[in-house]
Amino acid sequence: MKKDIDGNIDIANYGDKASITTGIQQMDHILHYLRLGDNVVWKIESIGDYKYFATSFIKSGIENGYKCVYVRFAPHDPILEPMDGLDIINVEPSYGFDYFSSQVHRIIKSYGKKVFYVFDNLSSLVVEWATDELVANFFKVTCPYLFELDTIGYFALSRGRHTHTTVAAIRDTTQVLIDFYHIKDQAYVHPLKVYARYSQSMFLPHAVTDSSEWKPVFESGAAASISSSDREKVLHRSTTATAPWDSVYTRLKMYYEIGDLKEELHPEIHALKKELSRMIIGDHPKFNDLADIYLSFEDLLSIRDRIIGSGRIGGKAVGMLLARNIVLKNNKEDISEIIEPHDSFYIGSDVFFSFMINNNLFRLKLKLSDSSGMTKNEFFEVEKKFLEGDFSTDIIEQFKDMLEYFGQAPIIIRSSSLQEDSYGNAFAGKYRSEFCANQGSPEDRLSSFINAVKLVYASALNPDALSYRRSRGLQYEDEQMAILVQRVSGLRYNHFFFPSLAGVTFSKNMFTWTNRIDPSKGVIRLVFGLGTRAVDRVGRDYPRMIAVSHPTLRPETGIQIQKYSQWDVDVIDLKNNRLTTIPFHKLLSKKDYPNLKMFVSCLNNGYIEDPYMGKIECESRKMILTFNNLIKKTSFVKKIDTILETVEQVYEKPVDIEFTSHVDNRGDIKINIVQCRPMTIPGITDDTTLPKNIPEKNILFQSSMVINAGKIDNINYILYIDPESYETIDSFDKKRSLGRVVGLINSILAKIEKQFILIGPGRWGSSNIELGVNVTYSEIDNTSVLVEMSRIKEGHTPEVSYGTHFFQDLVESGIVYMPLYPDQEDSLFNETFFYESKNVLTELLPEYKEFENIVKLIDISLEKNNSQISVIANQQAQKAIVFLKNNE
Repeated sequence: MKKDIDGNIDIANYGDKASITTGIQQMDHILHYLRLGDNVVWKIESIGDYKYFATSFIKSGIENGYKCVYVRFAPHDPILEPMDGLDIINVEPSYGFDYFSSQVHRIIKSYGKKVFYVFDNLSSLVVEWATDELVANFFKVTCPYLFELDTIGYFALSRGRHTHTTVAAIRDTTQVLIDFYHIKDQAYVHPLKVYARYSQSMFLPHAVTDSSEWKPVFESGAAASISSSDREKVLHRSTTATAPWDSVYTRLKMYYEIGDLKEELHPEIHALKKELSRMIIGDHPKFNDLADIYLSFEDLLSIRDRIIGSGRIGGKAVGMLLARNIVLKNNKEDISEIIEPHDSFYIGSDVFFSFMINNNLFRLKLKLSDSSGMTKNEFFEVEKKFLEGDFSTDIIEQFKDMLEYFGQAPIIIRSSSLQEDSYGNAFAGKYRSEFCANQGSPEDRLSSFINAVKLVYASALNPDALSYRRSRGLQYEDEQMAILVQRVSGLRYNHFFFPSLAGVTFSKNMFTWTNRIDPSKGVIRLVFGLGTRAVDRVGRDYPRMIAVSHPTLRPETGIQIQKYSQWDVDVIDLKNNRLTTIPFHKLLSKKDYPNLKMFVSCLNNGYIEDPYMGKIECESRKMILTFNNLIKKTSFVKKIDTILETVEQVYEKPVDIEFTSHVDNRGDIKINIVQCRPMTIPGITDDTTLPKNIPEKNILFQSSMVINAGKIDNINYILYIDPESYETIDSFDKKRSLGRVVGLINSILAKIEKQFILIGPGRWGSSNIELGVNVTYSEIDNTSVLVEMSRIKEGHTPEVSYGTHFFQDLVESGIVYMPLYPDQEDSLFNETFFYESKNVLTELLPEYKEFENIVKLIDISLEKNNSQISVIANQQAQKAIVFLKNNE
């Protein structure tokens, strides 16, 4: 048998040792038997479960002529009953770690080689020694000695009783780690680490049945349900990630280094690749299938090499990597030539829980996950607690290595939780992303980076994220926070750093402002500079909306193009070491930015003109970001179309993709895919045929623009903020606090299970309170219909929420969203009803009487006996009607 320089059997030969039965045929099949030298750790929910496996093992060992020893030290019921061929030895742990470990060591020495051992539950030692660390230390000193003597030892750990550090230390030391748990009435055995033995099904959950084979759960829906249900328990009772990183990675790396990575010819390599992929990505059946096809051995090894700590890399990172490789490997129309290489690191999901446990934040997470709500001020206190936390020395050293690699290049620290950007749950904008200008001394850069990581971690507990999870029944699901650290795309211009182009693009276009547009061809929200302004509702800005089927068509016409364009640019200020916003005309006052002619038009004598011959024939204040030449004279839109079509086809679902881009001196396009997620398409199964002959007095309002279809009956309340009243608010603080009033009503009506319509001026959720009520998702998440009311001007349709993170929230929550323009010819708004209806605001919130002239809460039952509101929104007809319906 081949040995290493220390005389130990290496991983390449360990699996060739003689096979030893567990005493249970089904377990032997799953594990490919035990080997002399194995230490087997069982994560258990009850002593009875451990007793079954240990008894079977010892009875088989005695039957096969092995010396068997039961080391008894815990107050729980005996694991093994006395039997012929079994020695039972009692050791007293109350005398301390040193005495206990020494006695066990002497026992092992006295029995010698090839002995079978069963130990009591290690978790009982925590009570005796009052520290988890000594439990890990005992195992770390005992396991290698048993290994050297070719023994087999059985140990148990109670699930959820130990810190990440303890379980990780035991996991890294043992040869076999098995999770045994119950979901409802079904038991599952799930190997988490099996040293030097591999199969394509070994590391899947296996249903424990009376049959001769415990079958692995391959079916995607069942596997996802089992894995997520079990991880919920781990999340709330434990802090460990239990992937056998070292053995799988080392083995695969060895094959890679000797150039023997022919997966189709070597079953072990194929199994290793699948297992490493699963450890990196997690239990996402569809993503796993895609990764098997589109992530190569080199990709997986490269990802592992760039993971700080251990654990998974999260949904955002996985989506980005898969989308890139799907485009590169399909290479339609030579698209791979324009895709920029990415340069990313990943902070593994284990680090998140280690940070929380080590800084006493885990209980806070549990408390907030169970709570019904949290104010912004309360969340600020949560952020402070996270900022006061510390990382381990090992993690800090890896942070330093990464920052040394990046030098002073700007980076972005992005949330990449396990559920984020997955099928069905986008979590769009729920978690934080932090730009780091990454300037200054190494110490300063490290400090800034660490603070950014802590803020991203804290965002896992922000009110919007908690509300989002509760609304989808995910509050108890595993939501570890990995982090994606990316080099910011762009170039330096003066002392600023930013990309020329950034945006988000959707493979389906639900904002078709004219019937000439093909909704199946997608839409692009494009901005100049960092992409934050493309996905958030910010300030006075409007991104360029580009219909992929008809890219030159705009929602606006004439001079209104100037008003409804991008005015400000988000950039990284290298001089002042921060993210900042600067007026577009000021940023480009010298008009010397590379390929500026592709992005701007000039306003000359009341007409918008596109530059030609590269010369900008106007002063910077007259420049308008139209991107007209980019659209007309380059292949930009065509390339985006190809990317969308390629990824959507492979995902088998519409997608939205965030990107950055630039145009080189030859006019060639380069695109960097920075994020990809499955796109939620609003749908409706009810009949949304618009009713006819409704008495006009019963129509409350109707809209000629519908973004998502829907039919909702039995609506009880309307929360109405009159645009004119909103404009009369002269107090900034009062206008800012209006969103909190909305949030309280939202919460109260949800508790009494009443449906309501929310109507307000301009942009709901805008960061600029002059443009609309500043609310968060958690403050409007219970409404049935959200209406944005605007008085329009001739020839212009204001930009709606479509394409923002805010809009994604509405779609995923099943909230019908519609803009309402009362001045449009084909719209209607029953102002008499809204003016004369009684305001019941102070009946629910008497302490907010000062808002009574602004916020009107209408109880329909008080206005029309036996009536409620019905809403029908027909997307195909682009019509929506809201009307009173008699319940008799």
